[in-house]
Amino acid sequence: MIQMYHVSKSYDGAVPALVDITLKIEKGEFLFVTGPSGAGKTTLLKIMFGSEAPSHGQIIIDGRNYYRIPDHEIPLLRRRIGFVFQDFKLLPNRTVFENVALSLKVLGMRPVEVRKRVLRVLSYLRLQHRVNFKPLSLSGGEQQRVAIARALVKEPAILLADEPTGNLDPELAMEIIELFKEVNSKGTTVVIATHDRAIIERFNKRTVALNHGRIVD
Repeated sequence: MIQMYHVSKSYDGAVPALVDITLKIEKGEFLFVTGPSGAGKTTLLKIMFGSEAPSHGQIIIDGRNYYRIPDHEIPLLRRRIGFVFQDFKLLPNRTVFENVALSLKVLGMRPVEVRKRVLRVLSYLRLQHRVNFKPLSLSGGEQQRVAIARALVKEPAILLADEPTGNLDPELAMEIIELFKEVNSKGTTVVIATHDRAIIERFNKRTVALNHGRIVD
């Protein structure tokens, strides 16, 4: 599903964010990426998503070399990938429904299909009673579930999450990871960046450890 070969990423005048990363993630796998702050976790996920280009190396997703396909086809590839951001990135002046529906509207989907998909995913995440609420009126756990709903509504083949439990208490954090496990059980490939050792130890999934941009374990 995801293959990275000797991927490195450098920013002008800065210490390299990633150094010689070679990694294979199987279709339907659940993978944790861990490491201290600044280890390169976020950069790794951004390269998988296609919002950052590597300085060197290659990445192949679903048999296609990400950086040898025409630029106009990149958005088509990204439709297969959902991304849950660390700081949620919800639009404060839009309702829960509008936040989740936005990506489908951008794709030009018919309003009736948009409504069907959004309500289905909000029901799945137990948010149907919050459909007309705005993000700032929700709890942290609810906001995180809205962010997950926004990623899932595209029905992605791959779901990436950057520190999705970083702002939650331990009980809520475990609940969120259980949601990701349930999504994974339906066939979605899930990659979660986290520094939370308790989560990694409890869920016992394959884990890649980064430090200073390198895979160390």
